[in-house]
Amino acid sequence: MKLIIQIPCKDEEEHLPATLADLPRSIPGIDVIETLVIDDGSTDRTIEVAREHGVDHIVKLTNNKGLAAGFQAGLDACLKLGADVVVNTDADNQYFGGDIPKLVAPILAGSADMVIGDRDVASIAHFSPLKVSLQKLGSWVVRQASSTRVPDTTSGFRAYNREAALQLVVVSKFTYTLETIIQAGRQLVAIDDVKIRTNPKTRESRLFPSMGAYVRRNSISIFRIYAQYEPLRVFWTAGTIVGVLALAVWARFLVSWIQGEGAGHVQSLILGSVLFTATMLLFALGVIGDLLAAQRTLSQRTFERVRRIELQLGIPPSHYEPGAPKAPAGERPDGDSGETGERKAIEV
Repeated sequence: MKLIIQIPCKDEEEHLPATLADLPRSIPGIDVIETLVIDDGSTDRTIEVAREHGVDHIVKLTNNKGLAAGFQAGLDACLKLGADVVVNTDADNQYFGGDIPKLVAPILAGSADMVIGDRDVASIAHFSPLKVSLQKLGSWVVRQASSTRVPDTTSGFRAYNREAALQLVVVSKFTYTLETIIQAGRQLVAIDDVKIRTNPKTRESRLFPSMGAYVRRNSISIFRIYAQYEPLRVFWTAGTIVGVLALAVWARFLVSWIQGEGAGHVQSLILGSVLFTATMLLFALGVIGDLLAAQRTLSQRTFERVRRIELQLGIPPSHYEPGAPKAPAGERPDGDSGETGERKAIEV
């Protein structure tokens, strides 16, 4: 059983050593543990630091492509490198690496395909009440769209078995956390969650430079994800509300017309017609969105089959190139002993 721990990085030379030091060297039920760093266009010594501290594999993106793209590139590389289990964690050491055995336990027991680390966001000291509320709202929306019971859907500390990883296709350019849970839930992937610990805050979030940006980007993400996966519910609900308003405006005109004052309320007739037209458009968008959602599911299944064929044939992902030499057998580049695989650099 091979476990690869992937770590997306963007200018993390300062925090990466502590993150790597916290990772377990052995886990009962796991034969090989390897680490993979995804360098998302770093301008500092992230890659050099990773190699100095014994990272087994590196995925080097030529420029900053964002967290979602980095996650997908790492997942593809882990599958190519033969991972049976993939754990994703952050490079800023916000998650307690010692909880990885707990995270992979349901997968090793065969009771889950995907496990999410639950941070219990209400107990995190540096989370403001507004941020906690938005986290809970986002988690509720994702639970509704995915038919799952994951309490902390924005947690990036998670584990996947090989089958679950093969089925995931990240489309979002912003973050992967919400979308992957919805995909997994809709594909009937067995999802579990475990309580995890977090480390003290080491730096400000790079995804959200301010609370305003956090509110704006999360609100947009939540709406887009829900509209993508529940288009009928979103657009038909909106259409029903607008339709009720149209009927109310028309009723006002009808009352005025019965009273002989219809000529003075033609604007109500026009407004009602505009609102009714908007209602029909929203209903049509719901139907179109539902058809697109079905097409998206078919595309994801096709992508999964293509990925399986590529892995069986041993075809590397497009634009990936091995770079770093093999590490000495039984020894890490930083001098620590332990089981390692071949150290590789994969460049996009």
